[in-house]
Amino acid sequence: MHYRILKFCVGLAYITLLVLTWHFFRGGLDWGFAAGALAVSGFWLLITRWQLGALLRTYFDTLSRLQVLIPFWVGLLLAGTALVSTDNPIIFGLALLLMSWWLYIYVSYRRNRRQFIKQGHGPLPKDCWINPPAEALQPGDLILTSGRMAGRLQESVGHGELVILNPNGMLSAFSCYMQQGAVLNGLAKLCRAWISKGEHYIALRLQAEFTPEQSQRATALACAMIAENQKWREKANRRRQALVARLPLPGSWRLWLLNKIKATGYDWPGLFIGTRAAERWTCIGSCLELYHRLGIKTRQYGTGLLGLGTGLLDPIMPVRFLADPAFRLLTLDNKSQFEQADRNPKVSLQPDPA
Repeated sequence: MHYRILKFCVGLAYITLLVLTWHFFRGGLDWGFAAGALAVSGFWLLITRWQLGALLRTYFDTLSRLQVLIPFWVGLLLAGTALVSTDNPIIFGLALLLMSWWLYIYVSYRRNRRQFIKQGHGPLPKDCWINPPAEALQPGDLILTSGRMAGRLQESVGHGELVILNPNGMLSAFSCYMQQGAVLNGLAKLCRAWISKGEHYIALRLQAEFTPEQSQRATALACAMIAENQKWREKANRRRQALVARLPLPGSWRLWLLNKIKATGYDWPGLFIGTRAAERWTCIGSCLELYHRLGIKTRQYGTGLLGLGTGLLDPIMPVRFLADPAFRLLTLDNKSQFEQADRNPKVSLQPDPA
């Protein structure tokens, strides 16, 4: 509830500032031109400075970068406008002060960039372990990969897979694909396929790692979710076939239409909004659903515009899991520990310090 209240307040503040800025540029403010420009720039500065720490920590998220850069350019323009359009020494001095603060924010933003590297279509933390081998992963790990969606979103990662054991006890990855619905694939084979296609992936590990009992439950739950997804897919396709059969169309047209609207078990609306359906999911939505069925608490996702729970304009983005306190990123330190343990089996892997 605290998260939603905070999101509501921040969202309302942004909407108010956008309306205020629009009114200023249309000449709808009665504060005087220089004073109005100064006031609007100051309001943008207050909300940006208030959120700056969090926005810099989540630099890997496109929205976080835009929440710094767009206010910076708008605020700097308005402060500069106030500076050159006034003879009032107070407004002149305040405009200089605002411009100095905006430049401080931009310098902080540029310095923060050094903590990240460009990987694929977006940034990742500089110390992250790129493409850890399957042997270094364990049940409960969340894999985030590049691919088509990462390119479309201009993010470093755009797809999610959850590492679990299959019923035969082999490391596997659970997810939901656009073409197939909920699936369980061999982990080692997947890792090799991603690398062979020139893609990259990273891994997040739960702060409270899976217990043996949780690992067994995760396997059972994943199999149950796959069965639920298949049952929904068959039911949905029967309904769609019955609907198309009633249409006065040639047989070839009906076949074409059926191929276009065939249900695969993927949650297409969930790709654009942040709601999770009961029996179909996006890739990251299926991982999140499995975590929640296990009772593992994560950050709230898909709460929607103003945190009202609608999912509107708030898809569940895989890259945002990098900032989820339930996880820790596998880093180059973990890589060193893994390689050392591989050379000396007596060395145990220790988690990163909190």
